[in-house]
Order: sequence, then C-alpha cells, then structure tokens
Amino acid sequence: MVENVIYPAYLDASLSRSEGRRVSKSAAVEDPTVDEVAKAVQQVGYDAVIERDKQYSREFEPRGRVLVNNADDATKNDIVQAAAAYVDILRD
Repeated sequence: MVENVIYPAYLDASLSRSEGRRVSKSAAVEDPTVDEVAKAVQQVGYDAVIERDKQYSREFEPRGRVLVNNADDATKNDIVQAAAAYVDILRD
C-alpha cells in the first residue's frame, strides 16, 4: 500500500518553488486549506485522511496535511497536479 503525503504548501501560489510549491504558478491557488486539498483528492478518486496537527517543515505555522491512501496507480506528482486542478475548480 502506497501512502502519499500532500501539504497545502505544495499548491500555494504565494510560495516559490524553493519555499515548497510543487505545481506551476498557473496551476497553484492562493492559500489552499487542508480541507480543500482533501476534497480535491477525494474528487480525483483516492482516499484522503486529514491530519490537522502536522506542519510542513518549511513553514512555521501548522496547516495540516493530507494522507492519500491506495494510490498505487499514480505517482505523487500526478496526485498533486490533479489536486491543484480540482482545488481551482472547487473555488469557482
């Protein structure tokens, strides 16, 4: 079983690549929440578990993280890219 971890910082448009953003600037969104990321991961078709008390190592305030379970058929980058697209759609 593959378990991937996705932090909201991976999708945050206000961060640079060196600060932790993993998607292109055009695909990123402003200040994503852990709830939005989890909902987007579920829309893609994977199981998502929210851990609110966790903190990304490059940030100073905990925003939480999302554990993606049963993602044997996709890479972490594929999941992050798809989640970024769905967060943008969910906000519209």
